[in-house]
Order: sequence, then structure tokens, then C-alpha cells
Amino acid sequence: MKQKPNNHSAWAEKWPAPAKLNLMLRITGQRSDGYHLLQTVFQFTGLCDWLSFHPVDNGKVSLKKTIPGVPESDDLTVRAAKLLKAETGCEQGVCIEVEKNLPLGGGLGGGSSDAATALVVLNELWHLKLSSEKLMDLGLTLGADVPVFVYGHSSWAEGVGEKLEKIRIGEQWVIIIKPACRVDTKQIFSAKNLTRNSRSITIRDFTEGEHQNDCLAVVCELHPAVKKALVDLSAFSEARLTGTGACVFAQFESENAALEAYKFLKDKWQIYLTKGVNESPLFSKLKLGKYIS
Repeated sequence: MKQKPNNHSAWAEKWPAPAKLNLMLRITGQRSDGYHLLQTVFQFTGLCDWLSFHPVDNGKVSLKKTIPGVPESDDLTVRAAKLLKAETGCEQGVCIEVEKNLPLGGGLGGGSSDAATALVVLNELWHLKLSSEKLMDLGLTLGADVPVFVYGHSSWAEGVGEKLEKIRIGEQWVIIIKPACRVDTKQIFSAKNLTRNSRSITIRDFTEGEHQNDCLAVVCELHPAVKKALVDLSAFSEARLTGTGACVFAQFESENAALEAYKFLKDKWQIYLTKGVNESPLFSKLKLGKYIS
């Protein structure tokens, strides 16, 4: 990443932390440390949290406003900023402001995306010059989904989600439904009846229609509202679970088709209309502002 000669304007910006969708999710094994081995496909959306960064003179990292139920010390943006400082010896401080739009416990990667935006943007604002690869390594210590948000492009992912291969996917309109429940990822991955031995597939298998999510049965058993949302959305297009849920989504060939479904479902569900994108909105903004080459 190239440092912009004068980045005062960058401090004044709001920076997107986009939602991700898992277009499929297969669990192919489990490591000795308990982490699950996965195959998944990530795509970003235009639905975002927004982060602002305010310089402070005391060298400390803080939040302008905490998220209800999340202590400041546990907030992933704070942890990301402190991790950068510890890694580089940076003595600068920051107050982080988060406009939270992505639902908690929805499988959209909100916390991980916020952390990645903090890593990427503060690396620029603080002139740290860490490589994307280094930021991805640091991000992995915060969560398995953080590296793909740092990577910034739709990806075929393996390992625990950190082995990424750039792919291009059709940028379709998407409806996302958030049922009135919050799914605990640890509970899903510790469930006895979770499928952990799916066969590995290829990118071609995925593009030809293999879209299964191995977490689906467990999530629907524990959260009937997710199953109901899937049924309602499947009346309009193929409905899928993203990540470990709770959000379900469907892709549409046209904006009009998506709008028709949105209008029908909006009074019944917490619902979002957006579009899948191959390049993260964060990196689109960075390039547009010439903060990176």
C-alpha cells in the first residue's frame, strides 16, 4: 500500500465495513486444536457498518460509543487497533466511532469486518506500511473471517477460512432476512449432530450448483425462525443460510425481481435489499481516494 502524502482528509472520512455472504459452506474435517476445516465461498455486499477514526493525543485506543452487551475491551475494532500498536510500536492513539448497521449474530461477519476495516485504515492513517499479508496474519488472531475482509475480494476459501483464492462471481441483487434470533457460532460448531466429514468439492462444482451449508440443519433445529425465513424466501429464489446464521439470503437476476420479493416480505421480516459485489466497498473507496494503488 502506498502512503498518501497528506492524509488529513482520510481522517475525516467514514470507512465501510461490508457484510459478507457465504455462498456455500462445507465442513470437511476438524483439526486437533478443535478448529473446523472448511470450504466456503465469500462474496461481499453493499450493506455496511461505517467506521470513523478520530486522532487523540494520549496514545490510547477507545470507542466513542460501546455496542450494547460488548465491553470496550472485547470490541474487535479496539483489539485490532491495539494489535497494530503492539506489532509496530506505534505510539499514536485513536477514538473509534462505529455506525452499526449489520445485525449481531447474523452470519454476515459484522465484527470481523469492523476489525478488518480498523486494521486496513489505521495502517494507512498511522503510516505503518504493513503488507496486506501481514494484516491478514494479524487479523486471523482476531477471528477466522477477518482475513477475507482484509483481502478485499470475493474468494474461494479453505483451511479455517484463511486460505484464499480470488474468484469472480456474478454480482446479483440480494435479499437478506434477519430472523429475530441470534445464533451462537460456538454452539453450532460444538453440536454433536453437525456434519464434519463432507467431501471436498471444486470451484467448478460450486459454479454448477453445489451450494450446501453444513450448518443449516443444526441452525434450523435450534432456531425455528431461521427455518421459517428460509421457507418464505424460497418462494422467490433459492434461499440459503450464510455462515452459521441467523441470516438467510437469496440472489436475484434483476433488481425488479428482488424488489418484488422485498415488497412482499418487508412487513413480516427484518429485511435488507442490497447487491453482491466482488470487490469490497472498503477497497473501492481506498482506490477512489487514491489511498492505495
